Amino acid sequence: QVRLVESGGGSVQAGGSLRLSCDASGYSSRTWCMGWFRQAPGKEREGVAAIDSEGSESFLNSLRGRFTISKDNAKTTMYLQMDNLEPEDTAMYFCAARPGRFTSNWFSPRQYDYWGQGTQVTVSS
Repeated sequence: QVRLVESGGGSVQAGGSLRLSCDASGYSSRTWCMGWFRQAPGKEREGVAAIDSEGSESFLNSLRGRFTISKDNAKTTMYLQMDNLEPEDTAMYFCAARPGRFTSNWFSPRQYDYWGQGTQVTVSS
């Protein structure tokens, strides 16, 4: 069965950096798309970034220039490098996956079949 496990969250001061990882297992599809989502208290879950098996990727516009997404196909792992963090970035971050290529609606949580348990990111001022 497909399993996704996030790691790398923690507490940092504003301006600091964190690197999140999502390890996948039991995924047999040759073509896939994986994404990062986040949800803060009282807010709806929003798409942060996504990348597919062919390297296509996209970001939430407000995060471009601060966050970087990457993947390691051999390890079946996805990463999210977060730099210059702000208190507004505080949220639970989730990893998600589905078969198929990247699409324009990558930011919709309903497009994904599998989810991890999340990792907490807290940024203090």
